[in-house]
Amino acid sequence: MCGRVVQKTPLSEIRVLFENVTPVPNAAPTYNGAPTDTLPVVRLDRDGRRSLDLLRWGLVPWWAKDIKIGARCINAMAETVASKPAFPDAFARGQRCIVPVDAFYEWQKVGTGKQPYAIVGVDGLPLAMAGLWDRWSDRGTGGHGPDLHHRHNRS
Repeated sequence: MCGRVVQKTPLSEIRVLFENVTPVPNAAPTYNGAPTDTLPVVRLDRDGRRSLDLLRWGLVPWWAKDIKIGARCINAMAETVASKPAFPDAFARGQRCIVPVDAFYEWQKVGTGKQPYAIVGVDGLPLAMAGLWDRWSDRGTGGHGPDLHHRHNRS
């Protein structure tokens, strides 16, 4: 289960690698991206063109009453993405995205603690992680925005 990521490849390079047509957003590299952080992702815009956008990591389903649910909705398995309560609506609507990361961390239990290990691509290029996004509105304040959730496929 991936809970931290590295995104250090310049977004101008991500734009070229994933053939985005939108301007590059302003985002600093992160070496310890965590749930609720804002991360660059690739998704389709309304015209079906690839767009590089900044989304909050942690899917908040459109029906949620509180944004805090997003901190728990950070990973979905391919086997259950269509059936778990938080994910099937975005999945059925095709609200998919690519989360380009240079590495993600997995932890191994060591004694009484945990040791993080960075998983990177053999070729040094960014990894393309599958993701879902949804648009959530706070019914109390009217605030809203697209939220990201990346899907972790078991192997």
